[in-house]
Amino acid sequence: MSHYRFALLRTSQSRHPFAAFSKWTAYATGHPFAFIVALLIIVVWAFTGRYFHYSDTWQLVINTGTTIVTFLMVFLIQNTQNRESAAVQIKLDELIRADAETHNALLDLEELTDQELHAIKSKYEHLAEQAREQLRRGRGDTGRVEL
Repeated sequence: MSHYRFALLRTSQSRHPFAAFSKWTAYATGHPFAFIVALLIIVVWAFTGRYFHYSDTWQLVINTGTTIVTFLMVFLIQNTQNRESAAVQIKLDELIRADAETHNALLDLEELTDQELHAIKSKYEHLAEQAREQLRRGRGDTGRVEL
């Protein structure tokens, strides 16, 4: 391993507190137990409706609670997805960089404009169609093809 990689790696203890919290929250809320707790809250709320005469305040409690939770979860989930997406992009970039047969021009594609991405995608779609045609003719579809 090159020495530059070690400088980029950090232990989980040095992670920003918000990142650690958002990762934990995303894990916890994705757990089946979280669904059960949410379902129980709804059931308890529904059963208390009779006691509160199904009032506007009774309805406002669940509406406000779910709105607040949803609003906050959007930011936590987005933070987690941003970090995971960045990590996947870095891993893919490393695989492209490390393989002598791959095109280094594909590194960091997420930074290109939509038009540039469409142009590259069109080239790969054309290659895929050629490969499918080769298969229909009973030939192989593997091997390096220059773009």
